[in-house]
Amino acid sequence: MAITSTGIGSGIDVGGIVSQLVAAEGQPARNRLDRREAQTQATISALGGLKSALNEFQSALGALKDLDSFQARKATSGDSSIFTATADETASAGSYQIEVAQLAQGQKQASGYFASADATVGTGTLTFDVGGNSFDITVDASNNTLAGIRDAINASPDNTGVTATTVNVDDPNNPGSTVSRLILTADKPGEANAVTVSATDDDGTNADAAGLSQLSTASGELDLLEQAQDAIIRIDGQNVTRSSNSINDAIDGVTLELKKSDLGSTNTLDVALNTGAVKSKVESFIKAYNGLAQTTNQLSSYDPETGRAGALQGDSTLRTVSSQIRREMSDTVDGINGVFDNLATIGVETQRDGTLKLDGAQLDEAMEADFDAIGQMFASDDGYATRLDALVDNYVGFNGILDSRTQSLNNRIDDINDQREDLSRRLSSLESRLLAEFNAMDQIVGQLNSTGSYLSQQLSNLPFNNLAGGNKK
Repeated sequence: MAITSTGIGSGIDVGGIVSQLVAAEGQPARNRLDRREAQTQATISALGGLKSALNEFQSALGALKDLDSFQARKATSGDSSIFTATADETASAGSYQIEVAQLAQGQKQASGYFASADATVGTGTLTFDVGGNSFDITVDASNNTLAGIRDAINASPDNTGVTATTVNVDDPNNPGSTVSRLILTADKPGEANAVTVSATDDDGTNADAAGLSQLSTASGELDLLEQAQDAIIRIDGQNVTRSSNSINDAIDGVTLELKKSDLGSTNTLDVALNTGAVKSKVESFIKAYNGLAQTTNQLSSYDPETGRAGALQGDSTLRTVSSQIRREMSDTVDGINGVFDNLATIGVETQRDGTLKLDGAQLDEAMEADFDAIGQMFASDDGYATRLDALVDNYVGFNGILDSRTQSLNNRIDDINDQREDLSRRLSSLESRLLAEFNAMDQIVGQLNSTGSYLSQQLSNLPFNNLAGGNKK
């Protein structure tokens, strides 16, 4: 490969001239591509900000689509140490006098005293009946201790509702020593869940104080530590008996949780419309919308003094989504019978900058006049939350409008990169061509310089002076 040295013939900095010419040729195109990329990247970033704001708005809408949550009632106990209460949307507003006469409790029985949990009891079969549902435990040489029987009861797949434990207690007949007892506890409270134990004792006698029959109810060896009993309450003086301390079928839509008995005393239960929860929901909707409005205002803004525009100022996608959301917000809601069928009627006002403001007093009046209409306005099939959620999903959902727009812009970035590569190839070709042309010129100039030097040398050697003298002769 020949090595070419530029500028030797002419003394001109051919490489520097070519580099400057190539740079001058490519700079306008580079500047144009840089500006296009910067603008495109700014638009992609701005669309990401818009999508994030729309996602937050949609997340808030999700909590407003549950109609039951708008119909919530609030139940208040006069003494939460006696009972607490909750109410669902089916509860009617009202006031009740509640007396907790007796709590439900599960039965608890204890066996007689054994030297330890490893003491041998006997063999045979124990049958446990819990509220009419029974299961059997086979006791043999492998599990005929107090601890073995305990474990067999708890491990039985057929267990219908009894838990066995062993406890070590003071020996009443020998102070300073301990003995073990088997404790049988019903899993559920109430008289219906009382536990009875019968034995089929291998010693042939099933109800005596020896062998396995020591653990049967019929032997009389099981001490009753806690009696199975039902809960008894009085609602406005009327008796209600249930097997559980959680009562959800006495007052429609209300669940009572009994904490302790207070025989002879009554406490008030108030059930009311939960206006506070509904107002909080309306306020959360306004907050979410205002966050979106502030983002769209910033992206579409223009400051005439500085000439600075928002990243999406004049953008058709932003303009379309903003106008569609505002249109949905201004429309009425179908299916509501009454005057409360749009946001303005419940005190939601639009301000000059497009954000919303709540008139709390007007909302209170609306809830007092038609409480259920507020939930319908947001969470019905035609409600604001339902309609807006579907609208926003068109933009932020999988392969939605914003994803498609962003993908198109990313394709534009790829195209800009391709154009940069094309420009680089064209400039490289231009550089090669200019170098070839300048090198050719350099060679010609070098040749001309060499010829000029030769001619000058030859001319200086001509006998002009001798010829001039000879002519004088």
